[in-house]
Amino acid sequence: MEGNGTPPVSVILLPEEIDMTNAEDVAAQLRDAFVPGVSVVIADLTKTRFCDSAGVRGLTLVHQRAAASGGRLHLAVATDGPVSRVLHLMDLASVLNVYPSVEAAAAAVSSGGQ
Repeated sequence: MEGNGTPPVSVILLPEEIDMTNAEDVAAQLRDAFVPGVSVVIADLTKTRFCDSAGVRGLTLVHQRAAASGGRLHLAVATDGPVSRVLHLMDLASVLNVYPSVEAAAAAVSSGGQ
């Protein structure tokens, strides 16, 4: 995904469930998406119905690593879904770049938003 003057963006569709059995694989998939030239990765969690603390930890670590290297991880999370509730309960929705859809996350990139 690339537009006029916007950085190249990679969109990664995440599984319906993220837990201790696959959280590291999910985090590795997101880390690996930051290839040379890609500074923004959108994690599509709109179909994700479960994310435990291992998954949240992985998302947070990838977010921190991306920020430290000048990149950005955007999370597309269904507003009324369980992942959104978890992020809000953990007070992470205000820390991570959370958007209600992939389209909203991409629009934030093209408008220069965090």
